[in-house]
Amino acid sequence: MIRGLWTAASGMTSQQLNVDTISNNLANINTTGYKKETTNFKSLLYQNMATPNIPNVQQPTTMQVGHGVRALSNSRNYSMGMLQETGNSTDMAIEGKGFFTVLKGEQQAFTKDGSFRISLTADGSYALVTSDGYPVLSVEDEPILVGNEIPASKIVVGKDGSVYYMDEETNMRMDIAQLKIVQFDNIEGLEAIGSNLFAQTVASGEPLVEGDADGLVRSNIRTGYLEGSNVQVAEEMVKLIVAQRAYELNSTAIKAADSMLQQANELKRN
Repeated sequence: MIRGLWTAASGMTSQQLNVDTISNNLANINTTGYKKETTNFKSLLYQNMATPNIPNVQQPTTMQVGHGVRALSNSRNYSMGMLQETGNSTDMAIEGKGFFTVLKGEQQAFTKDGSFRISLTADGSYALVTSDGYPVLSVEDEPILVGNEIPASKIVVGKDGSVYYMDEETNMRMDIAQLKIVQFDNIEGLEAIGSNLFAQTVASGEPLVEGDADGLVRSNIRTGYLEGSNVQVAEEMVKLIVAQRAYELNSTAIKAADSMLQQANELKRN
């Protein structure tokens, strides 16, 4: 009965984390480029309650009792969300496995959130930045800067990630920079650091720049669109109900074990 208390308690703790994960998915249903998470579980140590009764014969079945459950990890689903048209020329969505590269402090970070803006820098030039003000990087690992002699409305981003404008006098295309779009060998190894940003880890491997690394299928850039969250409301609500019922059942198991202990104590006193 004491074992039952601890086993049910482990179930309640794990289901609470499951509810936290589902709540975070629902909270980010309108977050641009958000990728939903799923909590994974594993069973704890099993104890053998009986041994074979016949010498030198392997018992075909054993009596084992588990010691509960533990949350193992959260896995992230990187499937593409629906594209939402905004009409804003600096909004971008990636069709493919690529990530935009931005500079956060001294470190590079990666994102699916293409809600970029044109910002005026201290020297009077224009810079392509995220909604939080982080510079968007080019393949040269430099912020994408445009001189103030070029109107921000004239800046164009092509499907291949090229940033350019059309010269009015010559009607020629003038290239400015190339967006740094990267992929990873193990996308599940990326670490979420908030603000729709991810950081590379040992598990994810080094970022592979599209166009430089061999064997990569290049992504397409859709301007005037943003990638929505891949959270499905109906699916998450079903998961939430299941997690709530599991939590209640574990709570009921604790009450049952507590009641049995109370009755056993009363028998001893009587």
